[in-house]
Amino acid sequence: MAEDDIADDPAPTDPASGRPAGEGPGPTDAARSASGRRSTDAADPADPDAPRAARRWGPAGMALGAGVLLALSLPPWGWWPLAFAGIVLFDRAIADAPAWSRFRRAWLTGAGLLIPSTLWMAAFTPPGYVVQVAGFSAFLGVAVMASPSSRWRWVALPGSWLLFEAVKGRWPFGGVPLSELAMGQVSGPLGAVARVGGILLVGAATIAVGLAVSALIERRFREAAALVVAVAVVLGVSLVAPRGEDTGETISVAYVQGGGEQGTVDAETDDREVFLAHLRASAQVPVGTDLTVWPENVVNVDGALADAREGDELADLARQKQTTLVVGVVEGDGPDHFRNSAIVFDPSGEVVARYEKVRRVPFGEYVPLRSFFERIAPATIPQKDAVVGTTSNTVDSPAGRLGIVISWEVFFGDRGRDAVNGRGREADVLLNPTNGSSYRGTILQSQQVSSSRLRAIETGRWVVQSSPTGFSAFVSDTGTVHQRSRVSEPRVEQREVPLRSGRTLYLRWGPWPPVLLAVVLIALAWILPRALARPRSATSS
Repeated sequence: MAEDDIADDPAPTDPASGRPAGEGPGPTDAARSASGRRSTDAADPADPDAPRAARRWGPAGMALGAGVLLALSLPPWGWWPLAFAGIVLFDRAIADAPAWSRFRRAWLTGAGLLIPSTLWMAAFTPPGYVVQVAGFSAFLGVAVMASPSSRWRWVALPGSWLLFEAVKGRWPFGGVPLSELAMGQVSGPLGAVARVGGILLVGAATIAVGLAVSALIERRFREAAALVVAVAVVLGVSLVAPRGEDTGETISVAYVQGGGEQGTVDAETDDREVFLAHLRASAQVPVGTDLTVWPENVVNVDGALADAREGDELADLARQKQTTLVVGVVEGDGPDHFRNSAIVFDPSGEVVARYEKVRRVPFGEYVPLRSFFERIAPATIPQKDAVVGTTSNTVDSPAGRLGIVISWEVFFGDRGRDAVNGRGREADVLLNPTNGSSYRGTILQSQQVSSSRLRAIETGRWVVQSSPTGFSAFVSDTGTVHQRSRVSEPRVEQREVPLRSGRTLYLRWGPWPPVLLAVVLIALAWILPRALARPRSATSS
């Protein structure tokens, strides 16, 4: 990148203060007047009194480095404390900067975060990878512009980041909720916050902790203390908040991972062989297991499953093992569509329920604006679209009431919430049949395990994740991972899973209280400085 591409535009300055015209006093102006010390916040590499990091790297480098640290806090790297260091760098980069500079630096932070943490997308859809990095980084830039550059940014930034993740999770194309800060923090103490406000509140709390450290660097002890107290209150509430309860019943559950090559987006796979691999692996399932879970779309048939031999073979398996069998099935539905479903067989081999996937992967399971993309890149897009499911993802079975979120859906908190709330029928356990075999590496699969952990904490339910090539796992209601598989290996694991009931605060309220809080924080950050300045102005006059 050329220097001109990242250099700040010169801004008009106030002769009295040297600050950009039109901006209020920053966090260090008051300190300068009180102590005579020169501000060390301005990220001017030419300033001999500027922080050493700023002199060496400049605000753009700090912003980019902040994004990289945030990425490294996420799975598969999972060094979650680095998120706080990333926020400190981010805050130092945007402090006292004019709006357009804040946008550009936030864009660099977004790029530093998304380029490595969504790298799996580059092989899947190169244009989509570039567009989402650029677009969502711009989302972050706009969100940060909504925060002032003065010390009041410490009030607004948790809300700004929360709104960034909220918008990204819903728009465009139904949302792309990837690389949220909560995916890393679920391994730390802040993960428990999810049962109160979901991933959005976890992300806001993470930002607040980092900002508290940044405030300490500026010797703003009161502001740092206020941020710490706010996080402590949220964490305290999460530790005593309702988390659901065991019903006293357990069921034996087995996941089936057939194994096979990872990264099959570039390889031809035989649908029949994938099916047979899971049929062979299922021989290890003990007879009488209450529930057996197969992965997503490991059964692929041209028409209805009932008309295919695989349907008979699955019914035989359920009868032989005397188990309730949940299987991921893709059924052809005419020349242009298919159905991605989880189909439930009872121990007698009868189909007793099915759920068709609602949240589809954009450019994977359907093509938004298909007519446009067919004109410009017809060879790079899927030829068929998945039919949107219309039924509840809470189903009754002999093994209990099951909440089903298929693959991509586990990244969306509302799908887990819908499954447990279940239109008046609370699910006892959550299932996530998934398939990450197409993608190179394990970035997406690792983030998916973290998302299953977050859904478990949010809902107070165990989650059973089953994948053809990994990762498969059991996740407790506290987010603890048990019996996680390795990539590509054939594996069957069984465990007693407690059935649970009750509703967490997140189940009751959803994400809307944190969103409202974010709006309030941003508004206060702009209103309060002006309100507090009026009495001072009146006194001086």
